Amino acid sequence: MTNTTHERRRFFRIEDTINLYYRIIDEQQLQHLSQVSNDILSTCSLASALDVLSQEARVIAPRVERSAPEVFEYLKILDDKIDLIAQAIMRQSTDLTEHHSRNANLSATGIAFEAEEALEPGTLLEIKMMLTSCMAVIIAYAKVIYCKPHDSSDYPYFIGVDYLNLKDEDRELLIKHVVKRQMEQIRQIKHPGSDSQPPKPE
Repeated sequence: MTNTTHERRRFFRIEDTINLYYRIIDEQQLQHLSQVSNDILSTCSLASALDVLSQEARVIAPRVERSAPEVFEYLKILDDKIDLIAQAIMRQSTDLTEHHSRNANLSATGIAFEAEEALEPGTLLEIKMMLTSCMAVIIAYAKVIYCKPHDSSDYPYFIGVDYLNLKDEDRELLIKHVVKRQMEQIRQIKHPGSDSQPPKPE
């Protein structure tokens, strides 16, 4: 992927339904929560860390498959088991539930989502969201840019935020999710009746 294409994909936006939970934080909490350490699990989400390791494994995998096919098959089974365990951990260790499913306008630079309460521009948030395309839970920090009325009895407000200090690995996961969902929505338009959800009007 060229740098130009990569930068353009950062600003792709899709209409999607995701599990999202947020809470208001202050500047001191933001600084504390955003501190970066050398621990891979402190610098990005569990899903992002596993994605980085999977990319490294894919480089080695062809050599292992050629030299030891049975070992390669065994390692694939172990990899599947790790994926299942990681998904279970992420589901249990997050505040996300089916009750936090919201319509959202999602990109790799920010998100707008349905909310139960009005929030003032400039409010700082900690946001947890589950990306169903890769079963990844991303924790992001953001600043409210706007809050406007929304035609919904459950969520009377629509809030737009920009991410703050988003880790590169998590941004990559967001880009992958946005591109994948965009392709699914395009296929839905061309082939109505498939399982993918159609895009919603702006």
